[in-house]
Amino acid sequence: MQHVDTLIYAGWVIPVVPENVVYEQHAIAIQDGKIVAILPSSEAVRHYAGRITYRLPSHVLIPGLINTHTHAAMSLLRGFADDLPLQRWLQERIWPAEQACVDADFVADGTRLAIAEMLRSGITCFNDMYFFPDVVGEVAAAAGIRACLGLILIDFPTSWAANAEEYLQKGLEVHKQFHGHPLIRTAIAPHAPYTVSDAPLQAAVKLSEQLDIPIHMHIHETQEEVEAAVAETGERPLARLARLGVLNSRLMAVHMTQLQNDEIRLLARQQVKVVHCPESNLKLASGFCPVSKLSRVGITTALGTDGAASNDDLDILGEMRTAALLAKGLSRDASSIAAAEALRMATLNGAKALGIDYLTGSLEAGKAADITAIDMSHIETQPIHNPLSQIVYAVGRDKVTDVWIAGKHLLKGRALTSLDIHDIQAKTHLWRVRIENVLNDEAPAEKRDEAEDDSMVVPATEAAAEVPSAHLAETEADIDPSIDVAELDAKPTPDADAND
Repeated sequence: MQHVDTLIYAGWVIPVVPENVVYEQHAIAIQDGKIVAILPSSEAVRHYAGRITYRLPSHVLIPGLINTHTHAAMSLLRGFADDLPLQRWLQERIWPAEQACVDADFVADGTRLAIAEMLRSGITCFNDMYFFPDVVGEVAAAAGIRACLGLILIDFPTSWAANAEEYLQKGLEVHKQFHGHPLIRTAIAPHAPYTVSDAPLQAAVKLSEQLDIPIHMHIHETQEEVEAAVAETGERPLARLARLGVLNSRLMAVHMTQLQNDEIRLLARQQVKVVHCPESNLKLASGFCPVSKLSRVGITTALGTDGAASNDDLDILGEMRTAALLAKGLSRDASSIAAAEALRMATLNGAKALGIDYLTGSLEAGKAADITAIDMSHIETQPIHNPLSQIVYAVGRDKVTDVWIAGKHLLKGRALTSLDIHDIQAKTHLWRVRIENVLNDEAPAEKRDEAEDDSMVVPATEAAAEVPSAHLAETEADIDPSIDVAELDAKPTPDADAND
């Protein structure tokens, strides 16, 4: 009989590796923060004794979910700027609030709020892009959640840095601060092609190579972004990024709603990772990432929520369902992004994009015990013919009851064990009042009465383009590496959007 720190008995275990496999009546043994074994419950009883034992007969255990793109501190902006086109969303609401209020305290309190939400949603790792990444790292480490800190890079001054050189220097200092931390990683995070000029981008590529860390960047988010680049420079943003050496296996390209077939081929050749944020793209009417095509050519595609200001929740289970349904609708192929692939996008693909798939993203012996438990006993998930399909198409995040990260029990019966939820709620309320007061003070007198009626929240930014409007990106179709690119367009696709 082997003694282990934790032994979890569950109704089902979905390991992701092997793919499309569901183990019924299995247990997971955990020692020193790592998975020791996954085996039938009947065998676990004979071979393992847990110092702490959990019996979850109505639960499914899955790998901890990975939010591969977010702006955590922007949780304080939830509901702050809804139902607006992107340009007004940014210029009239987000940027003014951010300029007035973003500082280290804002980032700390906003990130803590986001982490509480993500843990309660089954998320065990998030990939952030925001100012004061050192603060994000400190808050994440204290909470016990995995995080990849975006070392933000942008041409214009903010409360974090004055110019590209200072952004890079401070980013390097943050990298050194967390180097070797068991939970915290870093990535170079140039904001977008339209906010970062050539020289800083080339410096970012060099730094990424030297430090062996990913690049995290918004790319081809909207039709307007691409059209503006072509009008100004004569080339599409991806062509410019390829010329500058940005397109490589370390790149996490976020959004990617405007892709031509030759660009998809290029991404595949360069082994670029794509991060799909379906609900944010829908809310901002940015377009659709052609996920089915990306999948067909073997491009690793992960899922992100984006910031709560443009979503408005941090719910990867929800993103998983939306991504699967969108792919089916756009491709007119019900088999597109099947349940097993959708779950992989929400777990292992995120780990691959971050370069940590050796550590997390699937439930395998030797990997970190990053585990999410989902209760399937509720009426909304009955009957259970296929637990994997239920997870993707029927389960809501309210069914997440327990979360372990590196073997530590951070969500226990839906109660957070490393965060004070009452303190978080109190600080969030204070920020709402502060934002309202600051913006009302700065607003023209004739606007103040109207502003008092608004339900405002806090600062931060999401993108930086002058843009948006609904545009149906290139619709999805089956694709195989052996097929000539021109053949893709010969296949049936949905009717063009009225705005095309």
